[in-house]
Amino acid sequence: MLETTAAVVREQGGAFTVEKVQLEEPRYNEVLVRISGVGMCHTDLVVRDQYFPTPLPAVLGHEGSGVVEKVGEGVTKVKPGDHVVLSYASCGVCTNCQQGRYGYCPDLYGRNFSGGRPDGSTPCCDAHGERLSAYFFAQSSFAEHAIATERNVVKIPDDVPVELMGPLGCGIQTGAGAVLNALKPEGGSSIAIFGAGSVGLAAIMAARVAGCASIIAVDLNPSRLELALELGATLAINAADGNVVEAIQAATGGEGVQYSLECTGVPAVVRQAVDCLRLTGTCGIMGVAPLGTEITLDMNGVMFGRTVRGIIEGDSVPDIFIPRLIELWRQGRFPFDKLVRYFPLADIDEAAHLSEKGEVLKAILLPNGSTAG
Repeated sequence: MLETTAAVVREQGGAFTVEKVQLEEPRYNEVLVRISGVGMCHTDLVVRDQYFPTPLPAVLGHEGSGVVEKVGEGVTKVKPGDHVVLSYASCGVCTNCQQGRYGYCPDLYGRNFSGGRPDGSTPCCDAHGERLSAYFFAQSSFAEHAIATERNVVKIPDDVPVELMGPLGCGIQTGAGAVLNALKPEGGSSIAIFGAGSVGLAAIMAARVAGCASIIAVDLNPSRLELALELGATLAINAADGNVVEAIQAATGGEGVQYSLECTGVPAVVRQAVDCLRLTGTCGIMGVAPLGTEITLDMNGVMFGRTVRGIIEGDSVPDIFIPRLIELWRQGRFPFDKLVRYFPLADIDEAAHLSEKGEVLKAILLPNGSTAG
């Protein structure tokens, strides 16, 4: 067992406590990673609050990046010393996985939210020997070290700042992939993105890469809308200023947009994202809401050629898509680093508080205690 440090949440809506924990050696097909940086995602916070019932106490965190320290038997993809991003888990053998549709694996929930391995075990316990749910997204990377699987580690170049790259494993690939992999807008087309958080802003940057001529950002936060314009939006609409659907229709000659993305998880916003589509338009839904949340749509509005679809993890094959995003970042075409603020792991509750208030777009926690990447 390896003694390491992790941020543990012990009760619904509770604080993260940084504690000494015990971590197993990597098993067959597993990888031990020393975490350099880990992004904080909205999903971490909704699991803390038990929107999804991952058993507590738990070590969360699912946007980790770092350096491989050990590999278990059977691992050939990476070796000690390799720099990696940790992404989401999937089985690899179901029909959808075999078709490269990893985000739609029938066991996606079990492998990412159950808190344990597929056999029910967990690699981690606290200093008193109490079991911790510590296989969140097959990584639980709010920690100095994490056990991941060969399948969900992505090798990255060692000449990029490894501590920055973790958010590519979930939130950033979700927004960018929703555009580049799922919707695939044609050059010159129009898109509206509802919610200018880190996922929505990643989608805006990707829409610019894709060549969309009209990129409309919708949010309530003026500073986020200002950043959206800097990152590629051609129009910013503050949802507090009036009827959003009418504003989008007016900006598009009365037609509406060809594509829209809903990143907030608010049912009323989903309705706006669908209603603002032109005939034959497509809306992608990505916002996280409590289990059982329902939406209401106009059947006739959908019947006239509009499409509504859910998008998980940006339809990404991480081993392919994350290196693409890194190369776009190198070229200055995908500056996701503009969304980032660094915190030492010890300040995880402050990072969570500022993220929930909307003052921080993408917090990255540094387990080594540094305050800058």
